[in-house]
Amino acid sequence: MLTGKKIKEIRIKCGMTQQELAEKAKINLRTLQRIENGEVIPRSFTLKEIAKALNIEEQVLFGQEANRETQENPRRGKTLLVWLHLSSLILLPALLIWLFERGQNPDVGRHGADVINFQLSMLAILLPSLFFEGLPQVISLFTVIVVLVNTIKVIKGKPYHYPLNITILKA
Repeated sequence: MLTGKKIKEIRIKCGMTQQELAEKAKINLRTLQRIENGEVIPRSFTLKEIAKALNIEEQVLFGQEANRETQENPRRGKTLLVWLHLSSLILLPALLIWLFERGQNPDVGRHGADVINFQLSMLAILLPSLFFEGLPQVISLFTVIVVLVNTIKVIKGKPYHYPLNITILKA
């Protein structure tokens, strides 16, 4: 089911009007109407606010809809996520994928923020460790293993986890 239809269905079950939901979610009424009609793909922040207003878990709404190209070719969406996780070995490609695709695919927004936060966290840990012999190699090996394990999890459709993550970017 598309995200807009899901939002409308839950809103009606909750006995809310579009105006009430828009006010509670702190979004424009016209924006909500466009989302429910499938005219726009909502940003992840907007989905979070709507989920809060409907008193439901965000995951109920996330991942329901990707961009039109991803809907027509589901492999593209998964391929993007795999490349996003793999590119976390180098900061720039992950950052570029996240910047250009996050507005069109909520999964890329979430995964990308997690990947970039992990990269920046590991960089913050790695820089001071340069003064200790052997520690940078251990941290680098740990980073590579975490990235590869999480990439495999994404390929298999399982949940991933980046330990030691400092939240800098949000989806």
